[in-house]
Amino acid sequence: MKVAVIGTGYVGLTTAVSLAMYGHEVVGIDLVEAKIAMLKQGLSPIYEPGLEKALVQVLQQGILTFSTDLKDAKDSEVLFVCVGTPEATDGTADLSYLLASISDIGVLHNNNPMVRTAVIKSTVPVGTGDRVAALLEDGQSLFVVSNPEFLREGNALADALKPSRIVIGANHQAARAVMERLYEGVAAPRVITTRANAELIKYASNAFLATRISFMNELSRLSTVLGTDILTVAQGMGLDSRIGPEFLRAGVGYGGSCFPKDTIALLQLAQEKGVSLSLLDKVREVNRSQPVWFMQQVRKHIPELKDKQIALLGLAFKPDTDDIREAPSLTIIEELKKSGAEIRAYDPIAAPAVQKLHPEVTYFDTPEEACKGAHAALLITEWKECIQLPWSVIHANMAQPALFDGRNAWPMNEVREAGFHYTGVGRS
Repeated sequence: MKVAVIGTGYVGLTTAVSLAMYGHEVVGIDLVEAKIAMLKQGLSPIYEPGLEKALVQVLQQGILTFSTDLKDAKDSEVLFVCVGTPEATDGTADLSYLLASISDIGVLHNNNPMVRTAVIKSTVPVGTGDRVAALLEDGQSLFVVSNPEFLREGNALADALKPSRIVIGANHQAARAVMERLYEGVAAPRVITTRANAELIKYASNAFLATRISFMNELSRLSTVLGTDILTVAQGMGLDSRIGPEFLRAGVGYGGSCFPKDTIALLQLAQEKGVSLSLLDKVREVNRSQPVWFMQQVRKHIPELKDKQIALLGLAFKPDTDDIREAPSLTIIEELKKSGAEIRAYDPIAAPAVQKLHPEVTYFDTPEEACKGAHAALLITEWKECIQLPWSVIHANMAQPALFDGRNAWPMNEVREAGFHYTGVGRS
C-alpha cells in the first residue's frame, strides 16, 4: 500500500520506518526542512536503538522517501497523522498541529480525490477523532480512524514491528478493512472498536502505568521508614498473576513525553465533563514530589550541600533515549542548585540537551570522570554505562564515597562491602 506519515518525531519516524519494513511504500512528511534533509541522508534526528540502521536500509530499498510537501503524498491510500499534541498552558492537549495537518489533508483530498483513510496516531482527547471526522466528512471517500501508538522510547522500533496489540477505532467497515489490509501479516491481537474507545484506551493505558509507578514510589517511602526492601516487596507482588512484575520498580519518578502529558490531559478532560479522578490527581502529586523526597534522603546523609561536588549519573528520563522532557534529573538539578552544590553530570546521549538548559553544570565524558572528587554520586538514569562501574576505582577517586541510587540498580551489598555509604529508594 502507498502510505504517508505526517510528522517525523519519535512516533512518526518509527511508524514510517516500521511500515516500510512491513513492505509498504511510505513517504514521510515534515515541515522542518533541516530534519527532512537529515532523514534523506539516513540520519535520524532522534536517538532510538536500531532506528537509524533500519532507516538506512529502507531508504536504500527505495520504499521510504521524505518530503516537506504533502502534495508528494497525493497517491497515498493511508495518511497517518503523527504530530505532537503538547500540553497547553491549561493542561489540555494542544491540538493546533493536528488540526493544521487535518486541514492540509482536506485540501489534498479535494484537489486529488480518491478513496483515502486518515489515521490519527497522535495521542488526542476522547472525541477528537469524531471532531476530525466531521471536518473531513468521514464516510464518503475519506475515512477517519483512530489507531493509537503504544511505543516505549528506547524500544520503539521493536514495539512497532511486534506490537502488543493493534487498536483500530473506526466507524465504517470500509475503514476497518483498510486497516486490516495495512496490518496484514502483523501478529498481534486486534481491538476493533469506535474512535472514542480507541482514544480512551490510549489515555487509560498510560494513566494506569503511571499509577503503578507512583504507588510503588509512595510505598517506597514507607519501606524506608520500616526498614524493609522495596525490591523484595515488588518481587513478591509481581509473582501474583493478577498483578504481574511490570512497572513495579520504585525510583525517582516517571518522565518523558507521554505519562506526564497524558495524565494531566485526562484529568482536564474529566474536569470538563464534571467527573473527579482523584486517584490520578494523587498519582501526579506523588510523581512531582518523588525527586524532592529523594533529595531529602541525600540531605539526611549530607546536611550541608553548599560547595559540595555532586555527581549526577544519567540525565535522560529513561535509558536508551535522548529524551529529557519532564526528566526527574531536571528537578534534581534545580534542587542541587538551590542548595549551592557544584554539579558534575554524565549521560551518554542526553547531556547536550540538558547542557542547553543548564550550561552552569559541568559535563563529563565518562561516569568515572564525573565521580572523581565528588562528595556523592546520584544515579538518576539506569544506563548500563552508569551501572557497570569499577567500584574500587570510583571509591578511591571520590572525596566522600556516598552513593544514592535513584533507580535501585546498583548492587547494594557489593558497594557497601566496598566501603560505600549506600542509600536506595525504599531499600534497607
